[in-house]
Amino acid sequence: MKHYLTQKWIVISIAIFCSILWGSAFPVLKISYEELQMAADDTIAKIVFAGMRFLLAGLMLLVGMLIAKPKALLVTKRQAMFLVIFGVVQTALQYFFFYNGLANTSGMKGALLSASGTFFTVLLAHFFYSNDRLNWPKAIGLVAGFCGIIVANWGQEFQLSFTLTGEGFMILAALTGAIGAIMAKELALGIHPFALTGWQLTIGSVLMLLIGVPQLKPGAISFTPLGWGLLGYAALLSAVAFALWYSILKYNKAGEVSIYKFVTPVSGTILSAIFIPGEQLTIFIIGALALVAVGIISVNYKPGRKRQAEVKM
Repeated sequence: MKHYLTQKWIVISIAIFCSILWGSAFPVLKISYEELQMAADDTIAKIVFAGMRFLLAGLMLLVGMLIAKPKALLVTKRQAMFLVIFGVVQTALQYFFFYNGLANTSGMKGALLSASGTFFTVLLAHFFYSNDRLNWPKAIGLVAGFCGIIVANWGQEFQLSFTLTGEGFMILAALTGAIGAIMAKELALGIHPFALTGWQLTIGSVLMLLIGVPQLKPGAISFTPLGWGLLGYAALLSAVAFALWYSILKYNKAGEVSIYKFVTPVSGTILSAIFIPGEQLTIFIIGALALVAVGIISVNYKPGRKRQAEVKM
């Protein structure tokens, strides 16, 4: 697996594919909220829906691993303790902040602040790993990618304000996601990436459901055949994206892999324009794609001498 997951074109392809999958979650969630008749201010209903989504995703992976490679599901006591902490941080805590924060801020701010997770990951990697330092190409890539997010949302309502339960929670969601990425690379030694994802999603989602279900109001979520289909797709994309992401993260630099997450909000904007009535593809979105591409190229750029040195090695 390491031989394939360290080849540059495979890593880039998987990273962009995962980012597009996560981007597709934006229109899916918007359509789901309307289809399931969830009130815009009902954060408990959203937490329960997220818990159902991630529980289903986690069980998909665990059952698949049980059939294909059952021994990979076995963990030591130390690994089990890590999985519990990881599930709380990466699933329960991150998405508690994300769903509640998104309910209390604008769409543009939500996209901008969620993109800050890329900055946090690159910065944390700079301090944790001597071979993953922040340099000029990465800095240019970060700036270009962040500008791409701004351009993609240009023209939407944007007000200069800050609340703890809105913008504050979105920043905390991005920070917990970045911490989770470092945890997965640093502490998940000896755990199969698919098993790691399955246990993480299952543990985190159970905690979300234990908190949310007792507080759920009657009729807060009204399921329909389409609603079940959207839930199934959301769970599938989470299972596939997280499993593949942790697989490439295990064998590659966290800072260089995480830059591709800039594709997520841009692809989410494009897919929203395609599937949500009233949303349109604009010249700004095309410009955003160009900026994100510049960012990706910049991060992967290596001077001629360095490339030659790597070839000789």
